[in-house]
Amino acid sequence: MKKTNGFTLIELVVVIVILGILAVTAAPKFLNLQTDARVAALNGLKGATNGALGSVYGKAAIEGKESESNDSISSGINISHGYPSANDGGIGDAVVGVNEVGGDWDGAPDDQTTPESYVITFTQTPSLSQASSIKATSCYVQYEQATSQATPVVTVFKSGC
Repeated sequence: MKKTNGFTLIELVVVIVILGILAVTAAPKFLNLQTDARVAALNGLKGATNGALGSVYGKAAIEGKESESNDSISSGINISHGYPSANDGGIGDAVVGVNEVGGDWDGAPDDQTTPESYVITFTQTPSLSQASSIKATSCYVQYEQATSQATPVVTVFKSGC
């Protein structure tokens, strides 16, 4: 009898079935990258917001306006207690890309909260210009305006990303 080298058809089918099972098991882990990317972008926005807070407060301190409850600094950014106020002219102007046409972010003041807050999410079409519609996405960053010399609070909401 002649000895052959190679795999039988059954062995090949078994290997293909095992690879299929591994692919089905591992695929969901890799297919969820968009959610991870959105959450990472929101965390990056939170970092940019915190950086803007420090820059604006430093400029307000240099100008002697860090204790003012309603003022603006020489760059035109509205401040409250030295930090950007929760409106388009405050944190909206302090964070690059929020108040820009064609920017990466949609932002809106939320007048329903105390202290006042400003919410920011990814730019969408049509643009989200109301805080309630931004909050409905459950994928946004919320900036709470300073009410005293304490640092404002920046929070990431990511359940809908």
